[in-house]
Order: sequence, then C-alpha cells, then structure tokens
Amino acid sequence: MALSKREQAHIERRLIATLTEACETAKAEIVGFCWLTHEVDYQRFPASLRVTWVFQDQAQLDRALASGEGERMLELTAVALREAEVAFQQIATHVQFACEALRG
Repeated sequence: MALSKREQAHIERRLIATLTEACETAKAEIVGFCWLTHEVDYQRFPASLRVTWVFQDQAQLDRALASGEGERMLELTAVALREAEVAFQQIATHVQFACEALRG
C-alpha cells in the first residue's frame, strides 16, 4: 500500500529528528565523523531507506571502523530508527559509510 504524502511527511520529520540526535551524539564520540544523511524512496519504504555516515577522509573512516566504531554507528542508527518507528531485522543492510572527499 502506497503511503500518502501526509504519511511520508510525518515519517520524514521523525527520521530527521531522530537521526539528527544520533548525528550529534556521534560527533561528540567518534573522531573524524562529520555528518550523516538519509535517502528513501517512499514507494519502496522502508526497504529503500539508506543512512550514510560521512567522515572527513578515508583514513579517519578506516580508523573508526578498525576501532569498532562501526558497531556504535549501527547502534545509534538502530536507536534512531526505532524512535522514528521504523523497524528492520538487519540494520547493517541499510547503513553505509563514506568520506567527504568521495562525495563531492
């Protein structure tokens, strides 16, 4: 069943609020982390939802993942999505990592 524009807007506001909180937490905890973003095709929601965690550069991303911070980012994403009332079995399939240098 397709979501109405109103339902889409409501979900989008919840996602922005909860992911912003996750982002601010991560900026305080994870060296090199800059920001996160999300993309979604509401015609295929929630399967199409992707959350991207962005680092300053590849070296900082590599260090964060090597030190186990990837698990922390997955945890923060899971909490944010749960608070936004979006449920997934495998959160890792909806999360990706990138660097500012590669995005621009």
